[in-house]
Amino acid sequence: MAIKLTKRKGFNFFRSYYDVYNELETNADKVAFIDALLDRQFLGIKPENLKGMAKFAYISQTNSIDSQVKGYEDKTKTTLTPTQGGIVGGLVTPTEQVEEKEKEKVKEKESKPSLETRSLAFKETLRPFINKYGVDMVKNFYGYWSEPNQTKTKMLFEMQKTWDTSRRLETWSKRESSFNMKQEVKHNNLGI
Repeated sequence: MAIKLTKRKGFNFFRSYYDVYNELETNADKVAFIDALLDRQFLGIKPENLKGMAKFAYISQTNSIDSQVKGYEDKTKTTLTPTQGGIVGGLVTPTEQVEEKEKEKVKEKESKPSLETRSLAFKETLRPFINKYGVDMVKNFYGYWSEPNQTKTKMLFEMQKTWDTSRRLETWSKRESSFNMKQEVKHNNLGI
């Protein structure tokens, strides 16, 4: 039997499909239902020659099957048509769907500035605060918040749910001054 080529990689197999499948009495009806379901999901072929209980089972699931196919077509901006499936030939590896995802990832990486570029941009956003908070504090703040993650794809400040540099610096300043006060008290208690 020839392999039917398809662009689609997968679909959700709902519990209702399984329930309807189990209600079918003959293996021939079960196979006909599953074949019709798979051909529609992967190849876009609407069943035309289903008969009896297999037809009834398929019709009962048409709404969810068609909405999944439409969702796939809308998301990928492709149309599943019978001309795409059923072609005799070898496997196409990787599938067009996988290739599309890889192209999107490459575009995403190319469009996003490098970590070094983003780090320098972050440093520049801190310059206006040097007069208010001083060079040492802003340096410490930058050193802490520009630390990259293990994969070197994001800095610590980029991983925060919210970020407002002026508020973060204000909080940093308050905490740093209370930290410095505690350090001075410890040193004075030691006689330093």
